[in-house]
Amino acid sequence: MGKIRFFLIALAILPIMPQTALAHCPLCTVGAAFVAGGAAVFGVHRMVIGIFIGAFAASMGMWFGRAINKRFIPFQKTAVVLASYFLTVLPIWPLLKDAHPLLLNSAGDYGSLLNRTYLVDYFLIGSVIGSLIVVISPFLSEKITSVRKGRHIPFQGIALTFLMLIIIGVILQLMLHSGIIK
Repeated sequence: MGKIRFFLIALAILPIMPQTALAHCPLCTVGAAFVAGGAAVFGVHRMVIGIFIGAFAASMGMWFGRAINKRFIPFQKTAVVLASYFLTVLPIWPLLKDAHPLLLNSAGDYGSLLNRTYLVDYFLIGSVIGSLIVVISPFLSEKITSVRKGRHIPFQGIALTFLMLIIIGVILQLMLHSGIIK
């Protein structure tokens, strides 16, 4: 019942959103949350869910950072994005923790920095990847616009962001499912 109520509230909010779809608008933020929630329902690997949670956190931070007109501290937008990331990902982390051993066997005796076993959390790695995609996508969108001599593709920012998130998510899901990444 709670999931149905959430989706109905989100659908009720969508019509009052602005008509212009900017690169990190409420539509992008709500979309990232829907995709992450849908991934959990369908049994997608925690690393892929981390991608969408990280994307949601960074998108929300960029959205709020743009909404604050008055400047209080240097690098305020960056601080808002980082705060949004940590305030979103860290509370969810204990629920979706997915630690795996990683043997790094490059040089030196076992126990040295380049020859030891590390624990790697796939959820956290996924959330960092998702955040980086969301942060990088506006620059790629600007590059596409400059290559196209100032012309935009309709909904270019959101389409590029979701396309990159979905492609990386599908590739990682297939690699995790087939055992390429253990």
